Amino acid sequence: MSSLIRPEENADPAEELVELSPDVFSHPIRRDILHLCVVHHLDCQRQGSANTKTRGEVRGSGRKIRPQKGSGRARLGDAQSPMLRGGGVAFGPKPRDFATKLNRKVIEMGMRVALSARVKEQSLGVVRSLEWPGYKTRDLQSRIEELGWWRTLFVTGLEEVPEGLDRASSNLPMVDTITAADLNVYTALKWPRLVLDLAAVEWFERALGKPQVNPRNYQL
Repeated sequence: MSSLIRPEENADPAEELVELSPDVFSHPIRRDILHLCVVHHLDCQRQGSANTKTRGEVRGSGRKIRPQKGSGRARLGDAQSPMLRGGGVAFGPKPRDFATKLNRKVIEMGMRVALSARVKEQSLGVVRSLEWPGYKTRDLQSRIEELGWWRTLFVTGLEEVPEGLDRASSNLPMVDTITAADLNVYTALKWPRLVLDLAAVEWFERALGKPQVNPRNYQL
């Protein structure tokens, strides 16, 4: 376990170990599940606001351009025909919802697979807390450079990101913060490194782990 805050002289946080639940952080890697979750997330992010006008929506007169016969040229109707410049668009896009549905259990499995992949790639770290003293970006930047934690996503299990870390990291381009409840599979895969605090580890184990079934007492 590492430490975001510089430890004391006699303390070595690397000697502390965190036991991770194998149900959450040692799941078999399923690339098909990850693909389903990523496509589902990107589909839900689409605006679907593209809009074109059909020949019935284009402004203009409905008068026939020229007689049907006798001119020797092609047959034409009104000026809003899709064949003419300035006319309507045939089979053009209309506003629609691109969101797809995915079962909740598949999304939960995708999160377990994403966290397990980070552990297998040795790109997941755990700290005791994400509390950061002060609000200076310079101090946090020097500490991140010391740890080599650029391009890192800090995940907390609290309801809100600690204010000190949130304000100090807001100007760092390759560092971001998020709560465990807001983390999704796409974000977990996009960032090269994840750093969780102990509260986030407990949150994931409670939300994604197997439910504990108490043994029943049978009276024989």
